[in-house]
Amino acid sequence: MNWQIHIKGFKSFLQLERSLSPNSIEAYLHDVNMVVQFLQYKDYDLMPEQMKFGQYTEFITWVAELGMSPGTQARVISGVRAFYKYLLMENLVTEDPMSLIEGPKLGRKLPDFLNIEDIEKLLNAIDLSSPEGERNKAMLETLYGAGLRVSELVGLKISNLFADIGFLKVVGKGNKERIVPIGGMALRQIKTYMEQVRMHGPIISGNEDYIFLNRRGRKLSRVMVFIIIKDLVRKTGLKKKISPHTFRHSFATHLIEGGADLRAVQEMLGHESITTTEIYTHLDRDYLRSNILSYHPRSKQVK
Repeated sequence: MNWQIHIKGFKSFLQLERSLSPNSIEAYLHDVNMVVQFLQYKDYDLMPEQMKFGQYTEFITWVAELGMSPGTQARVISGVRAFYKYLLMENLVTEDPMSLIEGPKLGRKLPDFLNIEDIEKLLNAIDLSSPEGERNKAMLETLYGAGLRVSELVGLKISNLFADIGFLKVVGKGNKERIVPIGGMALRQIKTYMEQVRMHGPIISGNEDYIFLNRRGRKLSRVMVFIIIKDLVRKTGLKKKISPHTFRHSFATHLIEGGADLRAVQEMLGHESITTTEIYTHLDRDYLRSNILSYHPRSKQVK
């Protein structure tokens, strides 16, 4: 049984029988393709009907270790479950190894954010003597310098980079476009990567416009960004749970702490609701307390 043949069949099922939107279909296929990437990473030669509860337990552990949030983990589990329901319905497998897999407990706990020293430590740990090092530094500078989602990062195109005016055109959730300012350090590192590394490597047809490429010349995958960050965290010894989203959260937190307008941050992050943006403003208690004492009329001391 070939994974891609049945992923293609699953796609047709989602399109024709469930009439899902293109974005929903893409999310389901991404979840199943994560299993394929896991098998490749572990060098396991297993087909869907050969996968057992033990392999999927290992898969979920791997997803969690990459730093993906509980919400993302739950979505991945849901997507793979839907894939096996399809395989069962089509009599392509005889049992569902996902039936006993439990999802993570979901809560409102925010991920750790990085202070400036943490970010510098991660950036300084990158080995710039390798071509991948220049690329990785450009990616992390961009994640933090523009507050991008990991999917937006790997989808960045040269044609959407306006370095002369310091802006990116980003394609976010629901294929909605937004214009995002990007810092000078990130722009300089992108320029270094493109001129010293990218232009000298292979580029597979169809990938010419993507900024960040793997060593084979293809668009970098989301999972590879997680792995790169995981390796850097291990190298630096930081004890925080850090993922690509941590850089986005840090971007928003540092802007708010620096006095940025919440509506402006909402626009930069691409949030439809400002309530969502408020979740990212993980301001420390001392900062909040000092603001309340300084500005609230009922907080001023009586002389």
